[in-house]
Amino acid sequence: MNRTDAFIERAGERADQREDASIGVPLPHESAALHVSGEATYTDDIAELHGTLHAALGLSRHAHARIVSMDLDAVRHSPGVVAVLCADDIPGENNCGPVLHDDPILADGEVLYLGQPVFAVIAESHELARRAAALAKSDDVIRYEPLDAILTATEAKAAKQFVLPPLHLRRGDPDAKIAVAPHRLAGTFEVGGQEQFYLEGQVAYAVPKEMDGMLVYSSTQHPSEMQQVVAHMLGWPAHNVVCECRRMGGGFGGKESQSALFACVAALAAQSLRRPVKLRADRDDDFLITGKRHDAVYEYEAGFDDSGRLTGVRVEIALRAGYSADLSGAVATRAVCHFDNAYYLPDVDIVALCCKTNTQSNTAFRGFGGPQGALVMEVLLDGIARELRLDPLDVRLANYYGIGERNTTPYGQRVEDNIIAPLTDALLDSSDYRARRAALAEFNATSPVLKRGLAFSPVKFGISFNVPFLNQAGALVHVYKDGSVLVNHGGTEMGQGLNTKVAQVVANQFGLPFSRVRVSATDTSKIANTSATAASTGSDLNGMAAEAAAQTIRGRLAELAARQLGGDANDVQFTGGIVSVNGGALPFDQLVNAAYLARVQLWSDGFYATPKVHWDAQTLTGHPFYYFAYGAAVSEVVVDTLTGEWKLVRTDVLHDAGQSINPAIDLGQIEGGFIQGMGWLTSEELWWNRDGRLMTHAPSTYKIPAVSDTPAAFHVRLYDHSNAEPTVFRSKAVGEPPLLLAFSVFLAIRDAVAAAVPGARPAPPLRAPATPEAILDALDALNASHAADPTEPAAPTPHAVLYGESPDASLAH
Repeated sequence: MNRTDAFIERAGERADQREDASIGVPLPHESAALHVSGEATYTDDIAELHGTLHAALGLSRHAHARIVSMDLDAVRHSPGVVAVLCADDIPGENNCGPVLHDDPILADGEVLYLGQPVFAVIAESHELARRAAALAKSDDVIRYEPLDAILTATEAKAAKQFVLPPLHLRRGDPDAKIAVAPHRLAGTFEVGGQEQFYLEGQVAYAVPKEMDGMLVYSSTQHPSEMQQVVAHMLGWPAHNVVCECRRMGGGFGGKESQSALFACVAALAAQSLRRPVKLRADRDDDFLITGKRHDAVYEYEAGFDDSGRLTGVRVEIALRAGYSADLSGAVATRAVCHFDNAYYLPDVDIVALCCKTNTQSNTAFRGFGGPQGALVMEVLLDGIARELRLDPLDVRLANYYGIGERNTTPYGQRVEDNIIAPLTDALLDSSDYRARRAALAEFNATSPVLKRGLAFSPVKFGISFNVPFLNQAGALVHVYKDGSVLVNHGGTEMGQGLNTKVAQVVANQFGLPFSRVRVSATDTSKIANTSATAASTGSDLNGMAAEAAAQTIRGRLAELAARQLGGDANDVQFTGGIVSVNGGALPFDQLVNAAYLARVQLWSDGFYATPKVHWDAQTLTGHPFYYFAYGAAVSEVVVDTLTGEWKLVRTDVLHDAGQSINPAIDLGQIEGGFIQGMGWLTSEELWWNRDGRLMTHAPSTYKIPAVSDTPAAFHVRLYDHSNAEPTVFRSKAVGEPPLLLAFSVFLAIRDAVAAAVPGARPAPPLRAPATPEAILDALDALNASHAADPTEPAAPTPHAVLYGESPDASLAH
């Protein structure tokens, strides 16, 4: 039975048990038909009002320079141009930074990265605006005095240039434990950043309203922040600005804070000209302007025993923050809190640096620092296994968090409801890991060019914002006289299925079919002071808020039903569109109409604040996560050691989503997150030239995974386990954690590279992303290291093997 058939059968069983069957069932995404038909309305699809103008941004040509002069006459006189705006035209605060006020909307006197917006052109059409903005490349328009630029985290660290003070978390005495350990390992590692590459680019459409009002349609994960930033820029109170977002074509963190610049420029132009203004960034400009996932450089040292169990470990994580703080502080904090991943660290020292560079200000990306923190731990454990000549799986198992002991994180939170061990056992059994490991050894012994690699990796991911006050949400639920229901909540739909899950939760409360509940666009005039849809908390927070609102209305209806039918309100049942108690029953819509006639309030607000979470930002200790989500993956690859090409041939994933609200959506999130993580670690390479220009700025030069990169054998299952915490339906967040399971692909490539040099003790010095060039570099370095060690037997050099000597001589064959 395939996965789809299994879920159809499961859905049928649940439907038999509960007529409404609105929750725990793999229903389609609420906008699925609109997505595939092209009818879904995104911000750029909103019908343009009469008189709409279009904006484009003039970008800097230097990574760091002082603006000597600007003569924008040529831009103003370009065809179709209505106005040109610069920093001096901003009436309020020239800042779009989400935390610190260090992120100008338009550059003022100095440019801090190549591609920074310096002015905005407003013209009669999108094309005319872009043509005029392109004049920023001319020395006749802007003259600069170039200044020294720092481009990498390594350079910034050496110069002690940081956007925020370093973070330092220490437990025990790792120095002493490392010094007396039976074995020690020290090393460095680096991982690149990642472009969010949402299908829908950055776009905002601002419409001026009466009495200094502004309606901003924004493709954003954080409408409330857009409302606040636009209001501050215009010098207005927040109630003058309404921000609306019906849906996004992807966000992945790139539209949490970075959408602010585009919303601000569109609103500034709309207010200045009293006409609607749309700003849709070209993909190349989007790449140049917006921040990415933070790349990182690591230095680590560890002490361990004969089984590979860690006794002490130190790590320094140097993140490239870019020119401003943005969300780097929170990203670094989560990296610190996820360095342990699934492993108990008795004595540990963790330092995280937010390095200031003259590049785009890096920002949120799915996982939000968690992947950067956990990845180096997996690389470290892999190196320990190769030093001891053990299966990396066994080293991981030796370091797992326990139950009752060895279960406190470095930051002081106990790992309760730890299910990583039984989940691992289930995956190892279903993936046949041990037998496949033996089979790969036999294959590699007889295959001179193609080498296979196999790797297992787990994940323990904390769920909650690591800034406690952000863990809150609100919702409004309206029940209309005909029994239909409208829900508005503070989360944003970016394709992840949030609205579908929230609608399922509300339908479940009223015992209604899913089709009777509709979720409206996210709107700051409906739900105020919302948090970003981020940190995998969308369903947890907004689902609970919507459920609370629906429960209030349900309670009122239950009291009325008990009065009309007799019985106790606590015994009233809402199932299958019928309300029943004491042997009597009414259709839901009939009861609702009766409630209206009886003047019973048929709408309610709901609010939810996540319990238990607290955090001391000074000591980096506390209980930052409400619960943990767990998962594990086994991946197998084949690598061509002559070309560096590789192929993922099989992946097995078992992931903990608690008691899933919608298994189909959760499986889609797991599959998508895994592939996105694989892209980060293998093909998606960001490269800046010496001038600070991002050269990988379009699909032609930046390679996200394609459908063909998905393994033919892709086995993804949900672990059958309810959340111990009382979340919605005892479900767990599923957006970010699966991305970390792609570590198994990178580690499998390392395993294959190691197999190319039998007997070599050092772990392959493979950087991430593991592009073919990186793989060949690692092979060369491993061979050179092996040749320099007289204690090891000689090993064949893969590059010396010519094509044609073996049937497996090329991966292409």
